[in-house]
Amino acid sequence: MSQFSYVNDLKSAVRMDEPITNGPAPRWMKKSLESTSSSANTSRKINELLPIKKTPSKTPNKSKSPASRSASNTPAKPKTPGGDRFIPSRMSTNFDISHFKMNQENENLDLSPTQSDYRKAMSENLHGCDINNVRVLSYQNKAPAPPDGYQNALKVVYSQSKTPMNVRGATRYIPHAPDRILDAPEIVDDYYLNLIDWSFSNILAVALGTSVYLWNADTGAIDQLLDLEGADYVTSLSWVPNGNLLGVGTALGPVQLWDASQTKRLRIMNSHSSRVGAMSWNSHILTTGCRNGQLVHNDVRQREHIVATIQSHTQEVCGLKWSTDGRYLASGGNDNLLNVYSGLPGQATYQSEPIYSFSQHQAAVKALDWCPWQTNVLASGGGTADRTIRFWNCNNGQCINSVNANSQVCAILWSKTYRELVSAHGFANNQLTIWKYPSLTKVAELTGHTNRILNLAMSPDGSTVLSAGADETLRMWKCFLPDPNKKKEQEKRSSRPTMLGPGLR
Repeated sequence: MSQFSYVNDLKSAVRMDEPITNGPAPRWMKKSLESTSSSANTSRKINELLPIKKTPSKTPNKSKSPASRSASNTPAKPKTPGGDRFIPSRMSTNFDISHFKMNQENENLDLSPTQSDYRKAMSENLHGCDINNVRVLSYQNKAPAPPDGYQNALKVVYSQSKTPMNVRGATRYIPHAPDRILDAPEIVDDYYLNLIDWSFSNILAVALGTSVYLWNADTGAIDQLLDLEGADYVTSLSWVPNGNLLGVGTALGPVQLWDASQTKRLRIMNSHSSRVGAMSWNSHILTTGCRNGQLVHNDVRQREHIVATIQSHTQEVCGLKWSTDGRYLASGGNDNLLNVYSGLPGQATYQSEPIYSFSQHQAAVKALDWCPWQTNVLASGGGTADRTIRFWNCNNGQCINSVNANSQVCAILWSKTYRELVSAHGFANNQLTIWKYPSLTKVAELTGHTNRILNLAMSPDGSTVLSAGADETLRMWKCFLPDPNKKKEQEKRSSRPTMLGPGLR
C-alpha cells in the first residue's frame, strides 16, 4: 500500500488549484509573516500613544504577497449568469412569447382606437405583459433595481435629451416687441365700442372721437375721412369684404356709408335711435346692433334698406359677427347672452329668433370670431366677471372647449396662417395672448400696453395684428409671419403645370 500513498502525495504536491498545506513554509512566507507581525506591534504602540483615527488608503497594498492571497480560505462568490453582447442569455428570454412573435403574421388592419385598446388589453391579460415590448433574443439581464430612497446625483445630466442638428424647433420665433407704434389721441375708452377695422386693400380705419382717419399701410399716408358735428361721435367701423365701402356707426343712431376710394359719403341709414356699437357685413347686407339690444339687417342696395328687425337682447349689443360662408350670425350683448342666428348670403328674409342662445358667460360678450378653416366653430370671450374663452359648434349647439384667460377678454382673432388664435385682454396685464388650437396651450404673451386693449384688427395677408389700447396707442405685432420654408413649397406647387389646365375652356 506504500506505493498508493506515494502516488497520492505526489498528486497533492503538483495540484495548483489549492494552497500547499503539507511541509514546512517557504522562506519568503516566513519573512512576510515576520514583517506583518512587527508592523502590527508598532502600529499598536503608536495608536496607544496617539489615538488618531487613521483613514484607509484608496490605493491597493502593493506589498501584499501572492502567497497571502492564496492562503485565504474564503470561497469566491459565484458569478451570476449574465449575457454577452453577441451571445443571448437564456435566463432572460421568454421562449413562448418569442416563438409566438416569430410565427405570427403581420396584420395591417384598420382598427378603431377602441378596438386597438381592447386587443392590447386582452394581449396583456393573456401573456402577462405587452408583447410589443418583448424581445425575441435578450443579450443581457436587466440591471437590478436601486434600493428604496436612492437618489442619483447625475439624474439631471442623464435626463437631458440631445436634439439632433437636423431637427427644427417645434415653436417658431414670435417677436415680443411691436413692429410699429402709432399714436391714437382721443380714442374713446369704452369696452362696448368697435373703433378699428382693416380693409382688404391694406387700409386701416381708426375712429378718434368725432373723426375717422384712414392709414395706408403700404405708403404710410394718413387721410381724414369724416368729422361729425355737435355731440355726435363715432362708435363703430366695418369695411365691406373685398370692397372700399366703409360703414360708420354713430352715437346718435344713424349709420353712414362712405366710399373710401373717392372720400365720398354715399348714404345715411336711420335704422336706430341709440348708438350703434357693432356692425358686420354679409355680402350686401349690413347688420347693425344698438344700445337698446336691437339688431337690424340693412340691404344697402335698396332705398328701403331695413330688411328685418330682431329684438333678442335686453341690453346693448357689443359683439356682432357673420361667419365667412354667411350661414350663421353671432351676436353678443351686455346681458351676458350669446345668440346665434341662421342666414344665407343674399337672403331676403331672416329669422327673428335665434337658433341657439348661450348663457354660460357671466359677463358681457364682446369678443367674437369665426374659425376660418371650420366655419361652424365660433370663439367667444367674456368680460371682467367671466374671463373665459369658449368654443362652440354651431351645427349642434355644443360647447367644444373653454379656457380661463384670467383677465377681461376684449377681442379675439383667428390666425389665417396657423392653427392658432390671439386674444386681447384688460386688467391686469393688458396683454395679447396667442393660443394653440385645439390644445389651447399658450404660445406667447405680448405685453406693452399700459392700459386695457379695446380692439384687434388683422392685416389682409394675416401676418400682422393691430391692437388699439386705451393708452391712446396703436401697436402692430408681426406674430403670424408665414414659415419661409412652407412658403417656398407652396410656390413650387403653384408653379407646377397641371394636366387639366390646357384642356379646360
